Amino acid sequence: MTQVRKVIIDADTGIDDALAILYALKSPALRVEGITTVFGNVDVHQATENTLRIIRLANAPYEVPVAIGADRPLKRPPTGFSAHVHGHNGIGDAELPAASQQALTERADDFILRKAEELDGELFLVTLGRLTNVAHALAKDPSLTRKIKQVYVMGGAVQVAGNVTPVAEANIWGDPEAADIVFASGLDIVMVGLDVTMKTNLSMAHLDFLQRRCRPENREIVDFLRTSMAYYFEFYRQANHFVDAAPMHDPLTVLAAEEPGLVTNRTMRVTVECESALCAGMTVADLRPSPSVGTPVQVSIDVDAETAVGKLLSAFI
Repeated sequence: MTQVRKVIIDADTGIDDALAILYALKSPALRVEGITTVFGNVDVHQATENTLRIIRLANAPYEVPVAIGADRPLKRPPTGFSAHVHGHNGIGDAELPAASQQALTERADDFILRKAEELDGELFLVTLGRLTNVAHALAKDPSLTRKIKQVYVMGGAVQVAGNVTPVAEANIWGDPEAADIVFASGLDIVMVGLDVTMKTNLSMAHLDFLQRRCRPENREIVDFLRTSMAYYFEFYRQANHFVDAAPMHDPLTVLAAEEPGLVTNRTMRVTVECESALCAGMTVADLRPSPSVGTPVQVSIDVDAETAVGKLLSAFI
């Protein structure tokens, strides 16, 4: 029997973060030890509110603590939020009932450090937003690199274009200094970037299938997904010419953390560019025959997209 993976999800809870969290809370192969929030798609307080409401929607079978994290980048001024992508409330303007659960008073970086210590090398960290919370945790305790089993990072682009600048993916671009600290830290990182997430698309046909086949207890979840994803589909129609479909950036990262065989990884030396105005946030891989620049990380370069989407849907039917 496969051992249940213990994870902390670090999220700036927008539309695809919400789906990723819902999947993780439904999966018997994952135990979500907590969710930490960070600015990004929305401000950190909205991300926290969204997270609490998503946990309520999931009807999680165990307690899932939520800790509030960074509200701004390490060094740069805030860049604003993504209402044009995720709606004014971050979840496609879908309305969800308020949760009775409250966030912890413990800060996100302290929560990560405490759980890493408690779980003694068995913790997986899945980051779905800016890496600011992880950078703060490393600043407080550099030995964190020995206490976390693996970090799955939704971020970066190596052999494809960026999605916020010609070369930068949004999560890395939003706080490149934090990303640079994390990538250079020696943590065992799997970078699940645009190279694979842009190949893994959820469509309206998939949601229609869910509506027909979902279990009664998941009906409210599917109704939420249809509302929130409609906003996402419209953004990707305008930005990428997708038709009633959108890439599953954050869900794929959670899926890869649960079942690593869904993605094909290649070890590359990677550096995060922080100095260039044009290229800030670029994940620069040294692709030369004898690479020497950057820190070795595992970069996802291919994905079994059909299996990944099927696995995602299976949690709700």
